Amino acid sequence: MTYTRRNSNDEQQEACLKATQLTAICEQLHITLDPIDWQQFGLWAPVKVNSIEIASLLELGKRDSDDILRQIQIKLFAHAALETFHSRHGTKALMWSPVDVIQPQEFISLWIITLETDERIPIVESIENGQRVYAYYQFDGDNRQQLATLFGPVNEGEHHLGDIVTIKERDREYTGEIIYIIPSSKMFTNRKYVSRGYRATPETANTNNVVVSRYIVDCNDGFPHIVYQTQVIQEPETSHS
Repeated sequence: MTYTRRNSNDEQQEACLKATQLTAICEQLHITLDPIDWQQFGLWAPVKVNSIEIASLLELGKRDSDDILRQIQIKLFAHAALETFHSRHGTKALMWSPVDVIQPQEFISLWIITLETDERIPIVESIENGQRVYAYYQFDGDNRQQLATLFGPVNEGEHHLGDIVTIKERDREYTGEIIYIIPSSKMFTNRKYVSRGYRATPETANTNNVVVSRYIVDCNDGFPHIVYQTQVIQEPETSHS
């Protein structure tokens, strides 16, 4: 819709200023915005990256650098995930979950994008030619070297490689095979997951952290689940020798 706010010079000047400021901020974040048509739409001009609409100039113009980056990441991670398998029109991303991997890696970050179809799609964020790019991560659960590169050397736990276990994650139960055991780490007793675009950050209300094993469990729904020992609620059968 054409911007028709009584040809307000003040509003046009504000839109021009915000577009200039936003473009400069994004350049510092290694993101190139499409041209912002503030002349026609004013503050309601859509802000896009590679034709992918992020938000309006008015909305992004109110945010700081970190929030701007977060909003752009949300859209580009989701777009890359949906494009990967050419998901049907209207399919939505429901959850954005960062994967804790050892550093350094060839990419900036690895995220799991969970679609409303329950598919778990791994997407990496990288810098190429000075620009952030988002692409499908080719993961092979049988590749021990790749697992070690991501998570460090295989560890031992109460359960074993090859065990078929039932896990509980976000009030849902899944059954799959343990394909790797991550070295023990501190577990926060409460954990917040990304939903509709917000980062997952551990809550530290309870400071009595305990050290537990973490398992990578392949449940045949895309990228495997990474769970703590306490999330394993049942071990129905064992396939290890």
